[in-house]
Amino acid sequence: MWQRSVCVGLLALALGYLCLLGPELPHSALRHLSASLLGGLRRARSLEGRMVAAWQAAIVRPARGWARVAVGVNACVDVVLSGVKLLEALGLEPGDGKNHAVLNSRQDLKEAFAHFMEKGAAAERFFSNAESFHHIARIASEYPGAQLYVGGNAALIGQKLATNPDLKILLCGPVGPKLHELLDDNVVVPPESMQERDEFHLILEYQAGEEWGQVRAPNANRFIFSHDLSNGALNMLEVFVSSLDEFQPDLVVLSGLHMMEGQSKEMRQRRLMEAVASISDIPTDIPIHLELASMTDQDFMSNIMHQQVFPLVNSIGLNEQELLFLTQSASGPHASLASWSGVPDVGVVSDILFWILKEHGKTTKRASDLTRIHFHTLAYHILVTVDGYWGNQVAAVAAGARAAGTQACATETIDTSKVFLKAPLEFVTSQIEAPSKISLNPDEPVVHWHREGISFHFTPVLVCKDPVRTVGLGDAISAEGLLYSEVYPQ
Repeated sequence: MWQRSVCVGLLALALGYLCLLGPELPHSALRHLSASLLGGLRRARSLEGRMVAAWQAAIVRPARGWARVAVGVNACVDVVLSGVKLLEALGLEPGDGKNHAVLNSRQDLKEAFAHFMEKGAAAERFFSNAESFHHIARIASEYPGAQLYVGGNAALIGQKLATNPDLKILLCGPVGPKLHELLDDNVVVPPESMQERDEFHLILEYQAGEEWGQVRAPNANRFIFSHDLSNGALNMLEVFVSSLDEFQPDLVVLSGLHMMEGQSKEMRQRRLMEAVASISDIPTDIPIHLELASMTDQDFMSNIMHQQVFPLVNSIGLNEQELLFLTQSASGPHASLASWSGVPDVGVVSDILFWILKEHGKTTKRASDLTRIHFHTLAYHILVTVDGYWGNQVAAVAAGARAAGTQACATETIDTSKVFLKAPLEFVTSQIEAPSKISLNPDEPVVHWHREGISFHFTPVLVCKDPVRTVGLGDAISAEGLLYSEVYPQ
């Protein structure tokens, strides 16, 4: 780091000396030498510093922003602590990892945590045994260093949006006394949404390189589990939709469908049909963003995608695990891929995103409102839109990347000494069709390409070296991307 600082200082001194000599040098020579030295100054800055400067220039407010945003319907209190330390406190020994769709015991918890820690992948599971869960939750909440935060995708998105004083936020979800105390003053909670007892979710975090037995985490992430019946039944969905008439939002943000996986198949199907009926009651001139989360039931995901929810929403937010699960559930492109290896291939991701909008998005022949997808993974983000429906997406994707770099490191602005570039500097835009090859320029980090009436906006993320907190990062990213997005009137 000090060598770069010395180089910058010497170049600046040389440039000043040139200015003093200016009258004695030919104009063309002075111009050439000045340009060379300025180029050297730019190159001496780190890649990370150049990207941050470029993002700052690109992040501009939309011509017509939101004034009132309604968010629902999952909300809880997150208990955040070290996963390894909690498992040790529970007397659980390290062992082989194994995926479980539902956790029925401490053994299932241990195996599922090890499975996802070894992959460095985020996951969320329902813990079926109420008595065992409440016992674990008590140990977790009393553990030294455990922290209590606003939790639930909807509440987290609402909390993030509420930091903007110009926005009025309505939050509907099962809000207990502790959660209500934690919420921003700018968040309005309808009285019908309040309940006597909070829902608690346990967030087991791990750091990059952290070890538990033979398992070593390739990067920082978290494993979430809960026994959450209120959110699992979407109890507040009808309250949410009925409150929209009075609140009159410009934008609706919906999340929590994944929580229904803890229900029986019959209950889940019935509740999903009721949810679709309620969402259909939202006026069509109000755009709806759906934030997805970790799921395990392919039939349920297929129902949400095909005939149920996707056609009713305008925008979707999701990460790499959810994207792969989605294409596997519907036999889409690259569905045979079992899991990601390292940073998800941009061409593969691009193919799946393109397929979602081509097969399930809005066209002249299809009655669907879906026109936008915000994809976020650790190393990069992609915003994909059907042409003619969304604006200011360069600013939106850059703002999402900036949010990732600040929230993970818990800094007001991106500290380039605390982050690093993990995204590929060269990639292809498809692994199916004849691709374009793109080389990333750090001074222009938002890359744009087209594919059959669909626009892609890509930007790297500056990854935090020592993340302070990973939970809610995807929600913060989606919230920031929405804040800077503009929907065109149709």
